[in-house]
Amino acid sequence: MTIADDAPVDGASPVKGGTEAAVRWGLREWLMLVVVCGAFSLDALDNIMVGIATPQIKDEFDMSTSAAQWVVSAYVLGFGGFLLLGGRMSDLLGKRRVFLAGLTVLAVGSLAGGLATSGIMVIVGRLVMGIGAALTAPSALSIIVGNFPEGTQRNRAVGIYTACGAVGYSIGVVVGGALTEASWRWTFMLSVPVAVAALVGALVLVPKDPAHDGGKRHYDAAGAVTVTAAMLLLVYGIVQAPSEGWLSGATLGVFAVAALLLAAFTVIESRAPQPLLRLGLLRNKSLVGASLIAAAILGTYMSYQFVGSLYLQSYRGWSPLEMAFAFLPIGLMILTFAPRAGNWLGRTGLRWPVFGGMAAYAVAFLLFLRVGEDSSYWWMVLPSMLLIGIGFPFAFTAANVQATSGVDESEQGLAAGILQTGYQVGAAVVLAVVTVRMGDEDTTDPARMLSGYHQGTWVIVVIAALSALSVPLSALAARRRAESP
Repeated sequence: MTIADDAPVDGASPVKGGTEAAVRWGLREWLMLVVVCGAFSLDALDNIMVGIATPQIKDEFDMSTSAAQWVVSAYVLGFGGFLLLGGRMSDLLGKRRVFLAGLTVLAVGSLAGGLATSGIMVIVGRLVMGIGAALTAPSALSIIVGNFPEGTQRNRAVGIYTACGAVGYSIGVVVGGALTEASWRWTFMLSVPVAVAALVGALVLVPKDPAHDGGKRHYDAAGAVTVTAAMLLLVYGIVQAPSEGWLSGATLGVFAVAALLLAAFTVIESRAPQPLLRLGLLRNKSLVGASLIAAAILGTYMSYQFVGSLYLQSYRGWSPLEMAFAFLPIGLMILTFAPRAGNWLGRTGLRWPVFGGMAAYAVAFLLFLRVGEDSSYWWMVLPSMLLIGIGFPFAFTAANVQATSGVDESEQGLAAGILQTGYQVGAAVVLAVVTVRMGDEDTTDPARMLSGYHQGTWVIVVIAALSALSVPLSALAARRRAESP
């Protein structure tokens, strides 16, 4: 898991005469950035808010525990399953069109979930919301890449984009906890006016897509169907594995079908005149390395949030709102550092922000291992929150910049889709492994509960540490190759 060895030294194109640094954005550029980043923040907010409200949804509709987990998993399924398709649609149909379509789908899914009269309607609404996010996430990053020149301006824009998304993940627990105190339905309904406002703003502020050149478009329907089905099955298998068993016949069968579909997709793409995914793009070390780092960044963060929420609520007896405010320092730190992270990339390169961010992660998770029965929040938990809030924006921004650097304009949407797939699949995989490692989640024995939290935390410590360590190791390997004859 590392940024590619052939990554640009400064993460940007050379700047002639320092003129780019002197460029100042006008009101339109700022407002467009607010609209695009607001949509990305909404994706993150939705991912967290409804998770806080799931116990109340479960009780209202008398859902079983296995059914209730699909309130969370359906969103991940739709998001992760349709990301590659959403990214390629952005390239073929236009990033603005796909962005507008995604916001519309997101608003419809949110409204359906908020007005649901049964558990299955809530789950369907969440699935639709995930599909909407799969359209907005890659197109939003593509809009930024297409409207801000590579280098200082783009690094700065991506830093702000990072801040909005990461703060969405962080304050989602606060907003979700506060809204749930009133009604779980507000965790859905809040997204409707926000999505509509972003839709109107995008219609006015985001530049129209270039006119089609008149040539015949090939949409590679076979490739779209096979890869979307494969990703849906892959994510489905991952989220079901902890309850079904990793080696159960059902789980292995789902993974086997997903593998066959991916193999068929590879064959289709190698023969298609205009493939959905140009296979040569997967030889781009920068993109693949950034996607692996993305998997580690979000996978460890979401898993820590899961373990930390259980510790504070189930073990310590904190209310959802109290727990939400306990996580607020992460959002405040991200909001402070993320807008500045883009400027650091031009000074340090892309590797070292990743190393620093993942090293801060590893130390944060190690510190969390100290928690016990009556641990002080201020001395045992808060230091972890602060370190995560510092590390997240640097690693996250570097991964986003690296994934799109050097990629042709016609494939920016697809590159963003691959990166976002790394984030979502990483979150699902790491959380599934952490859940298995924690053991019996229904135990009421305090000692076993605390031991489970520690065991789960050790998993994310190891992943964060290995991700950080991979950076200097890859730099050393690149240096040796350069010095060899």
